[in-house]
Amino acid sequence: MEFEDQEDLSGTQASLQVITEVECQLWWAAKEMQRGKKLHEYIGKNDKTKLVVKIQKKGQGAPAREPLITDEQQKQMMMHYYRRQEELKKLEEADDDTYLDSEWSDRQALKKKFQGLTNIKWGPR
Repeated sequence: MEFEDQEDLSGTQASLQVITEVECQLWWAAKEMQRGKKLHEYIGKNDKTKLVVKIQKKGQGAPAREPLITDEQQKQMMMHYYRRQEELKKLEEADDDTYLDSEWSDRQALKKKFQGLTNIKWGPR
């Protein structure tokens, strides 16, 4: 039978998924493709267009859309954003401004260094 492009699936799980030609519908771009119509009526005259057509049983409506991202990609994105959110929380909690009093954060430090004004002390010794 396989020589005639037919495979015997009786008694297997795959036999439940077989849709006969009479009870199937073709769907493309959320539109049902009617029997007897030609492809150029749906896609135009561009012969380089590639189509992904889905098969549904009659009366079931349009097939469900495929997700734009896989479950694995979604998990990775959620983990990344969760880590980022935790980092931002830690940065907010550690609002440490002690570095502002250090020498390297002084805007005038370079000018004072060149002019020799760094070690001047005011008051009596």
